[in-house]
Amino acid sequence: MNHEAFEGSLDICERHAERLRWAMGTLNHRFPVAPEALAEFTPMDLAVVDQFVIRFSKLQDAMGARLLPGVLELTQEPGEFPTFIDKLNRLEKIGAIRSAAQWLRFREMRNQFSHDYPDDPEIQASLLNKAFTLGEELLATLEYVKAFSSRYCMPPQA
Repeated sequence: MNHEAFEGSLDICERHAERLRWAMGTLNHRFPVAPEALAEFTPMDLAVVDQFVIRFSKLQDAMGARLLPGVLELTQEPGEFPTFIDKLNRLEKIGAIRSAAQWLRFREMRNQFSHDYPDDPEIQASLLNKAFTLGEELLATLEYVKAFSSRYCMPPQA
C-alpha cells in the first residue's frame, strides 16, 4: 500500500469517526442507559442509536480491513502474517495499537450488533452501554494509529 492509498483509507476512517463522534455526542445525555429508559427513546434517539451502531461497525471494519494492514505495509514489517491475529500481535509489538485483545473486543462488539434483541431491554441496554464505552476506545485507537503512522507518512520534501 502506497502513502496515497493509506491516506485514502485514513480518510474513510475519519469520515466514519466523525459521524460516530456526532452520534455519541448527541446520545451522551442518555448514557449509561437503564433498560426501562429505552422505552422513552424518541424516534430521533433511535435513529441516532442506529447511526452509532452503523458508524461503530463501519469504522471497526475499515480499520481492520484496510488501515491496520496498511500500517504494516508502511512500516515494512518483515515476516509473514497469515492470520489477522498475527497482524494484530505484530501491530501491538511495534506500538501501532495498544492491545490486540482490545481490538478483538471491538470486533466482538461489531458482531454483537448483528443480533437483534427487540424483546429484551436488559440485553439491549447492556450492549449499548458496553458499546458506548468501546466507541470512545475505538476513536482513541484511531487517533493512536494515526499518531503512530504519521512517522511513516511524511509529506515529500520540496
